[in-house]
Amino acid sequence: MAKPKIAIIITSTRDVRFGEKPAQWIYDTASKRDDMDFEIVDLRDFPLPFFNEKASNAWVPTENEVGQRWQKKVAEFDGYIFITAEYNRTITAVLKNALDFAYPEWNRKPAAAVGYGSVGGARAIEHLRNIAVELQMAPTRFGVHIGGSDFFAVWRDGKPLTELTHLDGPVAAMLDDLSWWANALKAARQA
Repeated sequence: MAKPKIAIIITSTRDVRFGEKPAQWIYDTASKRDDMDFEIVDLRDFPLPFFNEKASNAWVPTENEVGQRWQKKVAEFDGYIFITAEYNRTITAVLKNALDFAYPEWNRKPAAAVGYGSVGGARAIEHLRNIAVELQMAPTRFGVHIGGSDFFAVWRDGKPLTELTHLDGPVAAMLDDLSWWANALKAARQA
């Protein structure tokens, strides 16, 4: 069986977003492993309109061309790491919209998260996990939380994420968890 292919999804499209930094950091760290392959996927490359289809693509094919392209991209992967900011105690609007634009493509695949914000994006990640369950995904227990002081040290002061060594354990636990679920669910989907 081929190694699971994992998308690292940057879920903010703001001009001054922070998400590229943790996405690259997770990609660089994860790519040292030999049990999964990784690709950064940027929601900026999929300028989805607000969801206005007749129904979910679980029931009716999507008519929007960007939505169709997004669904094909999502379907390429065996699991996901969402790099998510916390906006008003939840995920970004563009992430919720992107999640709504696909359904069967997400099913029976694991979802991990790296959050950032005042409480490390914990509330956004918790909300994301609830949405993932509805999309028939398996959210991992372990995630990575870049808290307020670490966020400002990186964003404002230019400290490299690699210097936040206290996050090495959570990153390893998240990737181990993701690998287990990605392999188990990939084997089950193929069976």
